[in-house]
Amino acid sequence: MFGFSMYLNEDLSSEQQAYMEKLQQIGFAEIFTSIHIPEDATGPMERRLKALGQFAQAKGMNLTVDLSADALARLRLSFDDLEPLLAWGVTGLRMDYGVSNATIAQVSHTMQVALNASTLSAQDIAELQQYQANFAAIEAWHNYYPRPETGLDERYFIEKNQWLKEQGLKVMAFVPGDEALRGPIFEGLPTLESHRHVSPFVAAIDLENNYQMDKIFIADPGLNKTTCQQFQAYINEQVLLLHARPMTEDAQRIARRHTNRPDAARDVIRSMEARGQSHGSIPPLNTVERPRGAITIDNDNYLRYKGEVQITKVNIAADPRVNVVGQVIDADLGLLDNCRSNQVFEIIWEEV
Repeated sequence: MFGFSMYLNEDLSSEQQAYMEKLQQIGFAEIFTSIHIPEDATGPMERRLKALGQFAQAKGMNLTVDLSADALARLRLSFDDLEPLLAWGVTGLRMDYGVSNATIAQVSHTMQVALNASTLSAQDIAELQQYQANFAAIEAWHNYYPRPETGLDERYFIEKNQWLKEQGLKVMAFVPGDEALRGPIFEGLPTLESHRHVSPFVAAIDLENNYQMDKIFIADPGLNKTTCQQFQAYINEQVLLLHARPMTEDAQRIARRHTNRPDAARDVIRSMEARGQSHGSIPPLNTVERPRGAITIDNDNYLRYKGEVQITKVNIAADPRVNVVGQVIDADLGLLDNCRSNQVFEIIWEEV
């Protein structure tokens, strides 16, 4: 399940409204926002939160707010009565430091609760059980890390997530955006440091396939048009869009959807549909080295394999029987290792 973030530093603009509309139509189902209220900004923040909540309600989306006890008090609200927040469209609270487990347990019977995945301990779980928390309403959410070099280590991430899932909790992590990055550092907002400068779509697919995340949120407030198209194809049709540069006219032979074979190869992605179709003669052309991401067609010299379409996952030497017709762009190379057996993919040729 995918979600996105929208911050309330200013009133929602028409551009932000359009962006949220687009993501909701694509299939994003939840919104995250964070509220830290200066003493002189309570009125504007309340107005902005209500506007965001109204949007979420109208679209049937969940809205989770990272909101401290102090910020709650400045909104003239308390954990003892969250009905006003529910009326505004808020469906969940992200709890962190300073909120007792007794209070968390109490809130879990009113709305969804997101706890800090990194700091949640066995003692916390025991206390929540003691206070009869509604664990069906509790999830574990990782942080995002604005400062470079501070994102999580993969080994720690795997071990922590394994423990969290053993407790019966759903787990969420963030990936960065790629159009509007959040200040003041503007270096992306990933959970994993390895995702800091990676395409948001590549990072999201990596989290889903290799870390079994239950929820994945875009932490920065913007995705570009190309990335939105990739999410749309994946969420609605489970198709990976791979953008590539054509290198020969033969590239147009394979301008359609393909399926990686069920017996997935180690070194290449093999199109299940291409071989056996009527291609006519395919003379040798551009039979050069095949770097990772090379898109190839087997030529006449490969006899019964003529017409087979492959994408290389590793660097492979030149072969006079294999024509190189294109190259996956650098931003999408990370998708190759996530194109598993029976995965449908489509090559989108970029204009030269």
